[in-house]
Amino acid sequence: MRIAVSVEDERGLDAAVSPHFGRCPYYALVDVEGREVKALRTVANPFYGNHQPGQVPGFIHQQGADVMLTGGMGGRAVAFFEQFGIEPVTGASGTVRCALEAYLGGQLHGAAPCHESVEHGHGHAAG
Repeated sequence: MRIAVSVEDERGLDAAVSPHFGRCPYYALVDVEGREVKALRTVANPFYGNHQPGQVPGFIHQQGADVMLTGGMGGRAVAFFEQFGIEPVTGASGTVRCALEAYLGGQLHGAAPCHESVEHGHGHAAG
């Protein structure tokens, strides 16, 4: 399974999780078997600072990810990830290591539109 994590820096498992999936400078791509990390690489977000709806989910899909862990995302993004067959998971925080442990341990799951997206009218998949 490949898990993408929105991150602020290139420190691997010690990288800080970004609070928003689309406005992060990097993504950590973590290959796991069971609960064991088999490989990790960091890729730059080609849409950092300026993305259109659907671009980042498409990029994450091209990276072969099965799951997208992040602090938050809007409802439209949740729908785009689901269309690509990628499980969107919000509420991640701390380091990549902490977010992975929470997800793989079952404490972190599901996706809800972030407060900022709801305020801007992006809280619904159709919006």
